[in-house]
Amino acid sequence: MPRINSAAELETLRKDILSRRDPGKPAIAICAGTGCLGLGNDKVISAFQEEIKKRSLEAQIEIRATGCHGFCEKGPNVILYPEEICYLQVTPEDVPEIVSETLLGKKVIDRLIYTDPMTGEKAAHQSEIPFYRNQMRNLISNNTRIDPSSIEDYLAGGGYSALSKALFEMGPKQVLEEIKKANLRGRGGGGFPAGLKWETARNAPGEEKYVIVNAHEGEPGAFMDRALFTGNPHCVLEGLIIGAHAIGSHQGFIYTRHDTPQLKANIDTALAKTREYGFLGKNILGSGFDFDVEVHFDVGIFVSGESSALMRSIEGKNPEPRPKYIRTSVSGIWDKPSNLNNVETWANVPQIISKGAAWYTGIGTERSKGTKLLSLSGNICHTGVVEVPFGTTLREIVYGIGGGIPNGKKLKAVHFGGPMGGSVPESLLDTPLDFDAMSKLGAPIGAGGMLVLDEDTNMVELTRFYLDFLTNESCGKCVPCREGIRQMLKILTKMCEGKGKEGDIELLEEIAEVAGAASLCSLGKTASDPLKGTLRYFREEYEASIKGK
Repeated sequence: MPRINSAAELETLRKDILSRRDPGKPAIAICAGTGCLGLGNDKVISAFQEEIKKRSLEAQIEIRATGCHGFCEKGPNVILYPEEICYLQVTPEDVPEIVSETLLGKKVIDRLIYTDPMTGEKAAHQSEIPFYRNQMRNLISNNTRIDPSSIEDYLAGGGYSALSKALFEMGPKQVLEEIKKANLRGRGGGGFPAGLKWETARNAPGEEKYVIVNAHEGEPGAFMDRALFTGNPHCVLEGLIIGAHAIGSHQGFIYTRHDTPQLKANIDTALAKTREYGFLGKNILGSGFDFDVEVHFDVGIFVSGESSALMRSIEGKNPEPRPKYIRTSVSGIWDKPSNLNNVETWANVPQIISKGAAWYTGIGTERSKGTKLLSLSGNICHTGVVEVPFGTTLREIVYGIGGGIPNGKKLKAVHFGGPMGGSVPESLLDTPLDFDAMSKLGAPIGAGGMLVLDEDTNMVELTRFYLDFLTNESCGKCVPCREGIRQMLKILTKMCEGKGKEGDIELLEEIAEVAGAASLCSLGKTASDPLKGTLRYFREEYEASIKGK
């Protein structure tokens, strides 16, 4: 493939790709996300390949291994296009019947379609299944359609047109202003306006600046960034290149976990293709803008995902956090201005540039715009990756998308933010998903891990679990975090063993206050948030663990 050297050449290539594609051609989209991979999707893919070859249908039917479809509870998932018939929990033994009955005979196989666990309602098409029907899948919808290893799939859907627009029609300052107008808030946990962060890095002194994708996603129960980046790596890369252009950066980094081989393979393939086609490297699309990207891996600890620790890791140093008064936007990697956003934040950028800030701000609430990816898990009928507009209530997510609580149990709480988050009791389930509303409840959205808890959950034990995790993951650099978390864990462990005593709750509150105020980074400052949240709404369980032993 010759390198693309202009916006006109890009559009010519796109038209050529589309001219070679028949939208009415039958296609089998098989989820190749991490969850379905663990459930044996590779055997399903092989079975389809063998069956299609046996029937000599290679020219008539396309087989496509796609990204995560989101409905992890029901994997392996298969969607048959163009009808969008969705089959769930497909096995290799189902494949011959799918080919003969559905692809050739145009008949739906009843046992493979969705059946509501509560009502018995059936749905054959993806758009009819409540799990999908009640979402707004602006970011992750392409995961069910494209092969993440194919840049042509991405280009066919309009990929890199936002980059072309940013380079040739807008310019850096206009791009920056559009992101600010859109009020894109960081999806990594803090919710800080991305446009203001970009502006700080752009205006910081010095010619050398860096941009980083934080793809670490180390918190337990969070897997939406991995699903998005693995399934559609080019949407993240396109956002990163646009951001680099706006900030004035010529070097980017992708920082991810060392134990994600599928994600690494897809990123490496995507980077190779972007360089080959001219979206990375020197003189991108003939615009005169130079930019390239390196991939770096963590050293296996949770704190590596903290912004300043991450940057030290990229420098080749121990991933220890720095004091927060040193802003990484001004002094980050090698003391140069460095802009860090997570996977989901960067993925929002192309759609904002393509469709405009006015379109984007029409979605969501007054202060939280756009959609949010969530990892829905726990005591719920349907787990998976969910995308909803801000303003959707927690009740709508749990019951409208998640299908409610299995086995006739009652909902006790919904926990957000993993080991540094908080729990919302059932009585507050009508709270809208919103950065500020959730923070007021003591349960900030965080990166988007949403754990549903039923009536049997022991909230003291849940808190003990999270503090046990953080005890092992703290870098140990500062005493309030290292010792504070350890002491809180000791007290909670005794309470869970029936050895708690009067005064333990008050002592927990005192330690939590000191650790939160005096710790160096956000891990220590927010480590006690699960404790504070459960004490706020479930204090009686702590008291019962002492009085009732």
